[in-house]
Amino acid sequence: MDLLLMAIFIASGTYMLNAKEQRKRIAILGMHLSQYQIEKLMEALTEGYLRALGENTPERRDQVWALLSTTEQQLSQQFNRFAADFAKVSDEDARVSRLPIALPFADKLFPAATFDMRKALAIHAKGITHVMQNTGHLSAKDRAYMMTAELFLMQHTCHWYCKSKTIASARMMARHQTPHEQLVNSVSEPTRKAYLALIQGH
Repeated sequence: MDLLLMAIFIASGTYMLNAKEQRKRIAILGMHLSQYQIEKLMEALTEGYLRALGENTPERRDQVWALLSTTEQQLSQQFNRFAADFAKVSDEDARVSRLPIALPFADKLFPAATFDMRKALAIHAKGITHVMQNTGHLSAKDRAYMMTAELFLMQHTCHWYCKSKTIASARMMARHQTPHEQLVNSVSEPTRKAYLALIQGH
């Protein structure tokens, strides 16, 4: 019985400490995001891609793609400013645990098993801009697919920062039916290389 009570106390304490840390991280990220319309632009863009792909005539598709290019530019500009703004966050608040589950003070107890959220956002900012500029000369359909992957992977990173990798991956599956590995494989090669090097600690 004593062991059971001890296990309950430890579990309760861990949950409360995790919740406190996560609320802090959500507040930090939310404070910086609130200055921009990134989420609104992401939603408009992903919905617009589906609308363009669903058009029956090439002329109508081209019109929708043209309208979406403005949204892409706005999103790229805003996300670059957001990443630059978040780069001012302290080193302590920017550390993200690589452990699959959330543990209290994991970033302090296992500093080698962390990555820097500031660097992650910089990678995502470059990736979004790279796809927006279409330096790879992709078709409109392929570029839309790659941009969606870049945005979803960035969203995964934000959830990872606030909660844990496991929760971030579960949310991505629940909302978009897309595994984390598939997102990584679907982004541009520069994003993939830089992202994997960061989260794997290379």
